Amino acid sequence: MAHLAIGRPVAGDYRGVLLVNPGRSHLLQQIARIAFGVWVALTGAAATADRPPTEAVAKPAARSGYEPAYLWQSARGHLSIWWSARPVDELIGDPGTRPALKQRLELAKKLRRFAVDALALPDNGSFTRFAQIDRPHVVWNVQAAPELSLDPVRWCFPVAGCVAYRGYYNEGEAEAYAASLRAEGLDVQVAGVSAYSTLGWFADPLLSTFVGQPEPELAQLIFHELAHQVVWVPGDTRFNESFATAVERIGVERWLTHAAADPSVLASWLARRERRERIVSLLSETAGRLRAIYSQSISDEQKREGRRQAFADLRAAFATLREANPAFSAWDRWFAQPLGNAHLMSVGLYHDLVPAFLGLYRAERENLPRFYEAVRALAALPPEARAARLAAAARME
Repeated sequence: MAHLAIGRPVAGDYRGVLLVNPGRSHLLQQIARIAFGVWVALTGAAATADRPPTEAVAKPAARSGYEPAYLWQSARGHLSIWWSARPVDELIGDPGTRPALKQRLELAKKLRRFAVDALALPDNGSFTRFAQIDRPHVVWNVQAAPELSLDPVRWCFPVAGCVAYRGYYNEGEAEAYAASLRAEGLDVQVAGVSAYSTLGWFADPLLSTFVGQPEPELAQLIFHELAHQVVWVPGDTRFNESFATAVERIGVERWLTHAAADPSVLASWLARRERRERIVSLLSETAGRLRAIYSQSISDEQKREGRRQAFADLRAAFATLREANPAFSAWDRWFAQPLGNAHLMSVGLYHDLVPAFLGLYRAERENLPRFYEAVRALAALPPEARAARLAAAARME
């Protein structure tokens, strides 16, 4: 979950909808385009959705994301990053650039080229600029679910559709909004995000919040974000994030096995991935158990007791894993927080459909352009048909 806030490409080119006075400067036109792009795309900085069936039938009712104050903080926050970003090549050639940063930028540049040449991902200005920001996360995502349901609360925006998160550039503002949701009786999670994408509307920069990550994690983040520019289904976060997660997994495997990477780096990443998949499996099992509890014809108090026991068992299972392998301590902080439906929901959005997409990738003989075309065909289907096809693909994996 290192890059929860992952953005989306628009379905089509919406640049033409901006009617700018010809007498305005080019700079103002750029600002207007960026402000509109952020307004459309930064709906929470791309991150999550729940499990089958698709979000098209999710409950509770979706909410509007059109509040002026929220839209203003989104535009203001992104503009501050846009103003500060510098071209990667310029920074690499600048004698004043710290050697450690220069090394990371050179690696990011190689990964960006690999994404185009080996993964058939978009060749554009994304990740060709770098911005230094003085905070641990670029945005904070607010995610919520009812007390006795794993259906996400969703916020609706133009172009991007309805998504299961809402992002803030200021942690205090995110926490304040989360408090208002908790006052409604909702389960809420506030998660820091290291990166996001603006739906392909303009070139997203490398950020100081993630450029220092280990090589495989930096690779998967770049590949994941670029995958959102290949396919995006408005209103189906689970589909979008699971597809991008599948692409990042395929991409990192190719990078580490074919890019002359240090074999120890590959071995270390595979071990981390195996541990992460074990945690995801635990969370998925708990989510399935909770769905069964919430769907029973029993009293709400009985459901609450079942929920309490499910989360207690989840923590006990994690403690067992950690005792057997201290490397699982990487998840100590996550399990130490008060857990609720929103936490399970957020993890599921990235992973629920990954087996289905990997099955489809194998069915297309591991040919990425053909795989992308098959995913685009799925994206064009009605939600019910799309879910059925993905279920069939999962059985192939």
